[in-house]
Amino acid sequence: MKRREFLGSVAAVGLAARSSSGQGRPAAPTPALRPETLKFGVASYSLRKFSFEKCLEMAKALDVRYLNFKDVHIPRTDSPDAIRAARARVEAAGFTIMGGGTITMKNDEAQVRKDFEYARLAGMPLIVAAPSIDSLDVVERMAREFKIRVAIHNHGPEDKFYPSPYDAYKHIKDRDPHMGLCVDVGHTVRAGVDPAESIVELRDRVYDLHLKDLRDLNDRDSQVIVGKGAIDFPALFRALLKVGYTGHAGLEYEIDADDPLAGMQQSFAYMRGVLAGIAPPRT
Repeated sequence: MKRREFLGSVAAVGLAARSSSGQGRPAAPTPALRPETLKFGVASYSLRKFSFEKCLEMAKALDVRYLNFKDVHIPRTDSPDAIRAARARVEAAGFTIMGGGTITMKNDEAQVRKDFEYARLAGMPLIVAAPSIDSLDVVERMAREFKIRVAIHNHGPEDKFYPSPYDAYKHIKDRDPHMGLCVDVGHTVRAGVDPAESIVELRDRVYDLHLKDLRDLNDRDSQVIVGKGAIDFPALFRALLKVGYTGHAGLEYEIDADDPLAGMQQSFAYMRGVLAGIAPPRT
């Protein structure tokens, strides 16, 4: 299957949304969201310019059920009651909280404990983290204690600790199974690594994904709507299906920050089209 075979379906979906709304705005999704072979969702950093309530509204418009929250939407500085209340609003709206982050972690046991307490209050089964190397013993101990997974996020060539998933994996492969990886596909290709190959080879510790597309596989500033870039999403999705991936496949849409919804809709339409052509949805 070629990457661009579904661009026509992207346009069709966008047209349908405009037609059904009558005002060029996305139509409200039906209450029963489609079952999907992969757990497509949103990394809320994509909606960082918008309030918590608006974030939930936009996620509904995107027809997703899974969310990973950046603390701009559920602040770590909030009181325990406020964090619990935010969690309740998310769940009442029909979403599943898949995790939170990215959270930077230093070798400070008291602060790391606070981060895990925050995750527990917010109902996060996983923390996407950027821990310093010397903090890993503390992070591992807290992950075991709280029974919350940690997925180390790779940030490409600029990351002095974890440029690619392999760099993170070598530090956690012999640690407790609560320690794993968040594979950011855009940063991974910029580090000279094939995301699909890394998914297969590191399958035992891949717990989370950040999905994005790049026009230039060497340029972090070339992000585009998914399907309009050079990342091979059919190969990526085939790899995820091959290893039986069950974690969050979260769109991290970092462009168009003031008006991201249309590009995010097109991204999901493309990804769902690719996935539909590879494997039928679960029933």
